[in-house]
Amino acid sequence: MQERGNILRIFQETRAAIARDDSASIHSLSNQTNNTAALTNDPDNIAAAVVVYALSNIIEKKEYYFRIQGWKKFYDSYLLTIDRIIDALEERDDQKYRDNIKIIRSAIENLSGKLRGYIQDVFRRTNINRASKLYEHGLSMEKTSKLLGISIFELAEYTGAKQIGDVPQARTMNVNDRIKLAVDFFK
Repeated sequence: MQERGNILRIFQETRAAIARDDSASIHSLSNQTNNTAALTNDPDNIAAAVVVYALSNIIEKKEYYFRIQGWKKFYDSYLLTIDRIIDALEERDDQKYRDNIKIIRSAIENLSGKLRGYIQDVFRRTNINRASKLYEHGLSMEKTSKLLGISIFELAEYTGAKQIGDVPQARTMNVNDRIKLAVDFFK
């Protein structure tokens, strides 16, 4: 596992933001770990980004989900698992961390009815969104889609609609600026 301290900080700050019902801070924390994931290609960082970002989306719509049967049990389980993830990271137990990430994903399978569909949709959209962020940071579409378990088509469709080329990190210099830079460099 790369950047254990960063992942631990992300989950600790996420837990504090949950107590405040602060989905915006949780979203920001997910972006932070996504940046690290883009630099390291570390699946543990990517898993953290997905779990935290999905949580921010879930918390944003908590009032809606609250009315659906099974919500309270799922939400309490999610929070308990976040606490276990923090414990695993503090204990430097990588396998326990990964097992708890899997528990969050498998908890969705235990849901029933509409709630299961809604939460599965949140995680699917989260995977695509996090993949687009990794792509913005320079990872290839193929590598990004493999890391997050989505198709290249889904990623291309999402990034095409989002116009990744307009993101500052994705812009390149025009030819004249490149030539000037090269000339200045070799002076």
